[in-house]
Amino acid sequence: MLAPPALAQAPTPALPPDAWTWGLLSAALATGMSSLGAGYAVAKLGTAAVGALAEKPDLFGRLLIFVGLAEGIAIYGVIISILILNRLA
Repeated sequence: MLAPPALAQAPTPALPPDAWTWGLLSAALATGMSSLGAGYAVAKLGTAAVGALAEKPDLFGRLLIFVGLAEGIAIYGVIISILILNRLA
């Protein structure tokens, strides 16, 4: 007779309280700082893009890609936070 998978697994060691606190802090900092960086990048890039579009409207697609790349910084921060929180669980 086979044992259920839950009984065959080794118990996971509990994390010390400091590790839990530092893990949550690092996840919060990863999200917060990447969002601040992305906001700053979009603010600077967005104003420059609007100025460039006023002179050459055919640059819209190229400038949209640059603004999207700046937004990607925030997405990377959220992904890192999810990885940190999964490691804590």
